[in-house]
Amino acid sequence: MKNILLVAAFAIYGLGTVNAQGFSYGVNIGFPVGDAKAMSSFSYGLDVLYMFNADEDFTYGVTTGYQNYVGKTITFLGIDLAVPDANFIPLAFAGRYAVSDQFSLGADVGYGISDNGGFYYRPMVVYSLSDVMKINASYSGLSVSGGTVSNVGVGLMYAF
Repeated sequence: MKNILLVAAFAIYGLGTVNAQGFSYGVNIGFPVGDAKAMSSFSYGLDVLYMFNADEDFTYGVTTGYQNYVGKTITFLGIDLAVPDANFIPLAFAGRYAVSDQFSLGADVGYGISDNGGFYYRPMVVYSLSDVMKINASYSGLSVSGGTVSNVGVGLMYAF
């Protein structure tokens, strides 16, 4: 499996050197949903993305970053317990399809590295504020044994 991922990464790099779109980075905030809602009240993260042009409307690439779920205090049998923060580093392939000059639909799919890593996915809608600034709305999920750590959030990306 590691060899397949390595070959895929080199293939994407090789194809992208011809039609490189560029590097982006950004920040995101979110509100935990589902299983994560019981343990966390807020999520924040950093995003790093490198995309290649396939054609006028479709771009693809690789993404990583850092996502933190801020633990909250829960009461169990009359005792307040502080839940520690949970975090992970996504390593994913990314795809974006431009449906208009300002709007794109996209998804990131890969693996989330954590103490209890798992399948990472993040569908999103992207709105271009300018040639270098974009805002996105997304649902981010990490499927781990015993549940899913997920949030609904917004992010701001800067491309150069």
